Amino acid sequence: MSTDGLNETKTGYISSLLSLFASSSTLICCAIPALLVSLGAGATLASLVAIFPKIVWISEHKEAIFVLSTCLMLIGGILQWRNRNAPCPIDPKQRDACLKTRKLSQRIYWISLGLLLIGGWFAFIQPLL
Repeated sequence: MSTDGLNETKTGYISSLLSLFASSSTLICCAIPALLVSLGAGATLASLVAIFPKIVWISEHKEAIFVLSTCLMLIGGILQWRNRNAPCPIDPKQRDACLKTRKLSQRIYWISLGLLLIGGWFAFIQPLL
């Protein structure tokens, strides 16, 4: 740990952004197409696939995407837990920025976790029902 805590705060923030990126990929492969089809917007999904053909590749490899996303979420969660009590600078402005960034990174992490769970539901559980 550094003495001013800035490195730990930056690490937590970056890890939460990476986990948000990873979990949003699960929405692209599974949740958004399932939502469009269930709303009767199959033509919209077909247009989306025509514009972005790599969506099909992402859907075909959803298991690998979920494994990678889950691993990134676990790493992000470990970093968030480890940095939860990291020291912030003594300077009031820097301390406030440190605490604000820490709260923001926690919110981003929990949103990312929610997105991962939604994507997992549509990818693996919903088709079994």
